[in-house]
Amino acid sequence: MQFAEHYEEVCCRVAAACARSTRTPGDVRILPVSKKQVPEAIAAAADCGVEVFGESRVQEALQKIPLCSSRLEWHMIGHLQSNKVRPAVEIFRMIHSVDSLKLLQAINQACDDSGRSMPVLLQVNVSGERSKSGLAPEEVAQVLEAASELQRTEIMGLMTLPPFDEDPETTRPYFAALREMRDALRVSSGYPLEQLSMGMSHDFEVAIEEGATWIRLGTILFGKRK
Repeated sequence: MQFAEHYEEVCCRVAAACARSTRTPGDVRILPVSKKQVPEAIAAAADCGVEVFGESRVQEALQKIPLCSSRLEWHMIGHLQSNKVRPAVEIFRMIHSVDSLKLLQAINQACDDSGRSMPVLLQVNVSGERSKSGLAPEEVAQVLEAASELQRTEIMGLMTLPPFDEDPETTRPYFAALREMRDALRVSSGYPLEQLSMGMSHDFEVAIEEGATWIRLGTILFGKRK
């Protein structure tokens, strides 16, 4: 199957998941993860009307983006090292993976230096896994409070990576916990926090049912990475 067929199938599954949760497909954005995909594969996706892609490594994105259409938009979804913040600010339109106040402040400073602004999502380690990046749930409110002084970054919502399990139902409690945290923070912080970036190829339908607005899909769209 080619990307177009994969994409059509995913769109149907997104619509079905939205119907089950009384949402509309327009509530959910599909973010194709183009990590390790060649420009030709991205061009094929763009031919299907896809205009936003997710990359997880700054260095790879720096090499790839100039070879792709200038009309495309790129989001950073992987762990962002502090020494890669400045180039990341230059090439990405949104950063989904802000996992510390220090990183948020560095992004704000880089944006200030370049005259840009950056919408971001705070990555939350809902599961508490040591192998995963992200703020501890109890840290998020403090970061939101500190962020009110940062003029070049706009916190749009939250992101999480639950523990992997072949059974997508095992991820539901983590997605639900992020949504419930978001709802509580809306009240306590005053931030709208409209975006929830959660769900990947094996569990995106469960994520949609629990409120995802961005689903990050790689393998299910492009096939297994070479």
